[in-house]
Amino acid sequence: MNDTPDFKLIIFDWDGTLMDSEPKIVASAMAAAHDLALPALAPERVRNIIGLGLPEASEALFPGRDAGFHDRFIERYRHHFLVADRTPMPLFEGAAETLAALCEDGYLLAVATGKARRGLNRVMEETGLGHLFWASRCADEAPSKPHPQMLREIMHELGVGGAETVMVGDTEYDLAMARNAGTHAIAVSYGVHACDRLLQFEPLTCLDRISQLTEWLRDRTAD
Repeated sequence: MNDTPDFKLIIFDWDGTLMDSEPKIVASAMAAAHDLALPALAPERVRNIIGLGLPEASEALFPGRDAGFHDRFIERYRHHFLVADRTPMPLFEGAAETLAALCEDGYLLAVATGKARRGLNRVMEETGLGHLFWASRCADEAPSKPHPQMLREIMHELGVGGAETVMVGDTEYDLAMARNAGTHAIAVSYGVHACDRLLQFEPLTCLDRISQLTEWLRDRTAD
């Protein structure tokens, strides 16, 4: 018999794991900096903070600024991300099919994201995926990743323990959050942080495509 963990709950990051939103996030942050007459942000600096909550991301980009500055930057970022910027945000190839297959296999699915609730609700409605998830937590409802509260609240809500839970994400913030919450983790290599950067957190695997997840789980639990 296989003695690997019998997972019940799979918690996904959203940006960079299920949805290819990196170009729009980078463009919106760069436009917000331009609006405030700040020096141009390098795209790589913005990519590095994807996954954090907006206050934490703003502080990482502009350390030492006062709260009023961060409020203004966040307001301009949200304007561009939600209203002005038209950069498309497609789901990664196979994401919708993978989520549906995992539900068919009996897993509970959830989301833990650096998005605000308004943003997550919007993309869930646009993609039609909201009905697949049993729970979700956003960065304006709990401390930002890598703090473990989002995962702990989801597990408590669904009555699932850490040994039965796995977090799937593309950044070190996702994997550090999983470690801090006492859950397992799976990395994906196609998002923001490179796989070699993620391996320091000892994920169970690093997938090159989200569509590999279903078969990986089936193979892992096979007799």
